[in-house]
Amino acid sequence: QSAGGGRRRGRRLRTMSGIDILLWVIAALLVLIGLGGVVLPALPGIPLMFGGFLMMAWLDDFTHIGTVTLTLLGALTVLAWLIDFASGVIGAQRVGASTLALVGAAIGTVLGLFGGLIGLLFAPLAGAAIGEFIARRDALQAARVGVATWLGMLIAAVAKVAIAFMMLGIALAAWLI
Repeated sequence: QSAGGGRRRGRRLRTMSGIDILLWVIAALLVLIGLGGVVLPALPGIPLMFGGFLMMAWLDDFTHIGTVTLTLLGALTVLAWLIDFASGVIGAQRVGASTLALVGAAIGTVLGLFGGLIGLLFAPLAGAAIGEFIARRDALQAARVGVATWLGMLIAAVAKVAIAFMMLGIALAAWLI
C-alpha cells in the first residue's frame, strides 16, 4: 500500500483477456455516446458518461478512479439531471406560463426527436407556445412562453456541456495523478 492508504499505482501489468478488452471498449463507448447524448435529448448523456466512468473504475479495481472521484462524478450527474429537469419549467414559469404550456413543451420535446436538428431545436418552443395559446388565447403571451422555454432549455444545454467536460477532466485527472 502507498503512504496515503490506497493501492500502489505501480502494480504489475497483467495481460488482458478478450472479455477485458471488450469491457473496456464498452466503458469507453458509454462515455463517448454519453458525450453525444449531452446535446441529444433522446440519450441520457451525463448518466451514460457516469456509467462508463463507473465501469472503468470497476475494471481497474478502483485504483485510479476511486470513491472520492466517483462521488464527485455522481454529484455532477445529479446536478446535470436537476438542471435538465428544471430548465424549461423555470424559463416558462418566469413569464407566467400555464400548465398547458409546460405539457406542450414536453410533448414538443418528444415530437422533436423525430424532426432532426430543427425538430430538437424548435418543437419544444412550438409546443409551449401552442399550449399557452390554447390555455389563454393570447398570441403575445404564447410567444413569450415559447421563447422563455427555449431559452431555458438552451441554458441547460450549455450547462450540461460544461458539466460533461468537467466530468471528463476530473476522470482524466484522477487517472493521471
